[in-house]
Amino acid sequence: MNLNNIVVILDHPDESRNIGAACRAMANNDINELRIVGERSNYDIEHIHVLAIHAGGIFDKAVFYNSIKEATADCVVCAGTTRRRGKKRGKLLLPEEFAAHVDSITEQNGKIGLVFGNERTGLTDEQLDQCTMGITIPSSDNFGSLNLSHAVQILCYHLFRYKLSAKEGGYKGYTPLPLDRIDKTVGVITDNLQKVGFFKMPGREDMEEFWRSLLSRSALSESEAQYLEKTFTKIAGLSSKQTD
Repeated sequence: MNLNNIVVILDHPDESRNIGAACRAMANNDINELRIVGERSNYDIEHIHVLAIHAGGIFDKAVFYNSIKEATADCVVCAGTTRRRGKKRGKLLLPEEFAAHVDSITEQNGKIGLVFGNERTGLTDEQLDQCTMGITIPSSDNFGSLNLSHAVQILCYHLFRYKLSAKEGGYKGYTPLPLDRIDKTVGVITDNLQKVGFFKMPGREDMEEFWRSLLSRSALSESEAQYLEKTFTKIAGLSSKQTD
């Protein structure tokens, strides 16, 4: 995923502060090209910079256009975002599906336009007709409308995460350990408890069952398992020194 080829397009946003928050959301995800359908003079630059924090430069470099068609003329894909489904809205992709769809296009230096509608009305059918495909972000039936900057954040984040996942070795968060790895930690714990005389040989099996049950329920991570092993090994070592 080449994030340099992702373009965020805001169609007549109402609120200057929302533009600033959208700039911050873009910067969080290494996306830096902003285009706005509307007039620069309609927006309060100070309000934009307050919400953008250190991402105000994204707005300062933004280019303004008269229509979505003009703003996306150099894009290979023009994707309109909408929460409403209907006959005229065609097949809508989820954010993660869209990321997978456009990955190879961005790698071949094709620009991808992400079009976001006005905060109050979203994209009309006429505006969506200027797009080549649609994206939807599922939300509550009771309160489905997302803040503009939140929608920008969600879409940009999925593209950013897709890039991270494609890196060599992937980008992994916390992964609970399987039981065979937990058994290794249980062995280290009980070996060291036995060394300090915490139990006699007949009690080892019960102790192992206790620790295996406890650690499996805690969904232990690799770093946590290693920390436990080092702790009990150090306890046994200190006990040995005191008895020498």
